[in-house]
Amino acid sequence: MEICIYYEDTDCGGVVYYANYLKYFERARTHYLEERGLSVVQLMNEGTVFVVVHAEVDYRSPARYGDRLIVETVVSDMTAASFTFSHVIRERESRRVVVEGSAKLAATDDNGKVKRLDKAMVAALVVGSAKRP
Repeated sequence: MEICIYYEDTDCGGVVYYANYLKYFERARTHYLEERGLSVVQLMNEGTVFVVVHAEVDYRSPARYGDRLIVETVVSDMTAASFTFSHVIRERESRRVVVEGSAKLAATDDNGKVKRLDKAMVAALVVGSAKRP
């Protein structure tokens, strides 16, 4: 998935504000699921809500206003009720690593109670899963 860095994404020094990478991870996860036929809205309507229970971000090099970034996303771990997305964000032209990170999501019902992942969802995620990019 590609991200274009706009002025609003940066701090006063023109470098991407550190917390924005978590938003880019979120967009990449949604894109990843939708590419595999899993609509987040449909899952919510059917009673499955994902909550982030752990996130990590390792900053490797700065991205700046005007850069174009590529977010690489894989499912790197899965349990009966959770899965972990691993992300690598690279600058598009040079391919230099800007950020590496991960987010572990748990499946819950409408009341926030943890629930097992649906078999069809697991099958869709397993097809696209791999080790860290």
